[in-house]
Amino acid sequence: MVLFINACARPQSRTLALAKKAVRMIGERSETVELYKENIMPLDFAALSKRDNYVQQVDYSDEVFRYAKQFADADEIVIAAPYWDLSFPAVLKCYIEAICVNGLTFRYNDKGMPEGLCKASRLIYITTAGGYIPENNYGYDYIKQLCTDLFGISDTRCIKAEGLDIINADVTEIIKSAEEEIETII
Repeated sequence: MVLFINACARPQSRTLALAKKAVRMIGERSETVELYKENIMPLDFAALSKRDNYVQQVDYSDEVFRYAKQFADADEIVIAAPYWDLSFPAVLKCYIEAICVNGLTFRYNDKGMPEGLCKASRLIYITTAGGYIPENNYGYDYIKQLCTDLFGISDTRCIKAEGLDIINADVTEIIKSAEEEIETII
């Protein structure tokens, strides 16, 4: 199953269009999480206390764990996240808080080091930007670090289309180049 995580606020998002192409090309059954429709809230004291109580009991039956279970069970993951404020939309960070669950997406070994429990073979992160993304892509770099150090997903790829809103930019060519990169990766 391909898990498609949509962090795009705009229905006509260029990021979303590229990500949908990637999901179609992978061709497997897919499940979509529309983050702006899910009403995922940042973890607060009450939510953390509730979640911690269940984790201590090794009871993952509550609805609060549905995103983490879905993420851990995915065979492949595609994230669509526009490049906002040197990173990604805040709604994606809220989702990440919901999926980082000890015992579902990772665990700590006897030396206190995290070990990934996710079965995804690859995560593809797709982003677009009106300007240029600097060498340190804080959005993708954060996701990549989570995947390799926490979730156990060693193959992460970033596909980006940048410079889209710069005067005289050849938007068609920029998008075409990103689509070709998707085809090469998949």
